[in-house]
Amino acid sequence: MARERKFPDKLSDLLNFLVSRKMCDNDRIPSLTDLSGELNVSVARLREQLEAARVLGVVEVRPKTGIRRLPYTFQPSVRQSLAYAIAIDSEYFKTYSDLRSHIEAAYWHQAVRTLTTEDNDNLWLLIKRAQAKLRGQPVQIPHSEHRELHLLIYRRLNNPFVIGLLEVYWEAYESIGLDVYTDLDYLDQVWQHHQKMVEAICAKDFDGGYDVLMRHMNLLFQRSKPVQAHKFE
Repeated sequence: MARERKFPDKLSDLLNFLVSRKMCDNDRIPSLTDLSGELNVSVARLREQLEAARVLGVVEVRPKTGIRRLPYTFQPSVRQSLAYAIAIDSEYFKTYSDLRSHIEAAYWHQAVRTLTTEDNDNLWLLIKRAQAKLRGQPVQIPHSEHRELHLLIYRRLNNPFVIGLLEVYWEAYESIGLDVYTDLDYLDQVWQHHQKMVEAICAKDFDGGYDVLMRHMNLLFQRSKPVQAHKFE
């Protein structure tokens, strides 16, 4: 019977090097020539693996500082995959948006219980900034506040996979033009929901806040078709 391969065996020579050396974030990595001799792998092959590692956000390559290991984040690999999917078919955004809704719902109670008094104050500041934009002359779309508010609610989860998936959602949201959506009635509804969510969080009515979140999520699928997608990568 063939031996079942372990999951770490799927790593490239370069990634295995980073793991086996227990390198710290921002540690400098030897040159490809030095690595080639140490790992007995051709420079050409290592160059391909380096590019793959760069796309994954594992390393950075700069002319003067060389190659350095970066802190782990899930975002870069998800960004690349989703960008490709949306380029094939923009309907994939709806599928990803549905995933994002389920993620926020699943982690709501865990996330809001970790928020501090300072976090709650910052949520209120975002509400006030958004309301000022919507009531100003001319009216401004409070997209940055929308993004910051949702990410702030989940920011203290010690889960890079959840955070990465949510961050990439907002990048895709912007890429297909939803950040320039100009239906003021819709935006007013959105921010009414946001205010009720923040009120519930501050009152520690987490179940009530969850109910508002669910109503808020349903608004996304009630909009007319957004503008054509722009470049997302």
